[in-house]
Amino acid sequence: MSDSRLTVFKTYKLYVGGKFPRSESGRVYEVTNPKGKWLANAPQASRKDARDAVVAARKAFGGWSGATAYNRGQILYRIAEMLEGRKDQFVREVADAEGLSKSKAADVVDAAIDRWVWYAGWTDKIGQVVGGANPVAGPFFNLSTPEPTGVVTVLAPQESSLLGLVSVIAPVIATGNTAVVIASADAPLPALSLGEVLATSDLPGGVVNILSGKTAEIAAPLASHQDVNAIDLTGADDALAKELEIAAADNLKRVHRGDGDGAFDWSADPGTHRLTAFLETKTVWHPTGALGVSGSSY
Repeated sequence: MSDSRLTVFKTYKLYVGGKFPRSESGRVYEVTNPKGKWLANAPQASRKDARDAVVAARKAFGGWSGATAYNRGQILYRIAEMLEGRKDQFVREVADAEGLSKSKAADVVDAAIDRWVWYAGWTDKIGQVVGGANPVAGPFFNLSTPEPTGVVTVLAPQESSLLGLVSVIAPVIATGNTAVVIASADAPLPALSLGEVLATSDLPGGVVNILSGKTAEIAAPLASHQDVNAIDLTGADDALAKELEIAAADNLKRVHRGDGDGAFDWSADPGTHRLTAFLETKTVWHPTGALGVSGSSY
């Protein structure tokens, strides 16, 4: 092969509604590694892109929330399969994004794949953990079951470009929600490549939408958006988180302050708290019929 062959640079795009648009504003920004070396030009999403992502997420919510938990688990496992098949690419991107050695980046990618498998296993079990039959004084069944909150805006961790990203997306969609994700501003490339994995893994378009750009600029319209039901502030600093919480209060969004970033250990056991963060509880009363000495009348 000739040494004079030109490198084919990758064009990174947003992931919205199952498609890969450029930002409607036409803007891009330079992404560099921790040492300042240029890696790529990433799309800089606008407020219009954010609104388009909400429309896509809302459109996908009915089908995704109505799917069986078992089916959602199958799809999350398929995501793990597809990520495994592109492991070498993600090792390179994570190493560049986070300034890691190839071996440490490989460990991060392995952990991210395993995290998808972890949440795939929880899709049809979380209801048994947080739901249940409630004791009541009377001839009634009283049953509490979890239901997804709706469209969730997720501010991905700034420091953990893949493992942290997966750790905040997977539990949101595992429980039947749809997501609008704002990738790490300085290290968005693994997130944008993850969109390509999601697009080929049976996940319906619009269930996850990935935007890159300036976190505060994209998050502001999403925090105040009347059709966004919840927001995860993991990737926001304290000042931005406070502003977004105030905006989110306008339509009583569920707000999750997240686990922090920076020194937070994303490789630790994730537990179930993120699965329950964006679930609502529906309680139903049902008459059992007249109960006498012989038992139920049914």
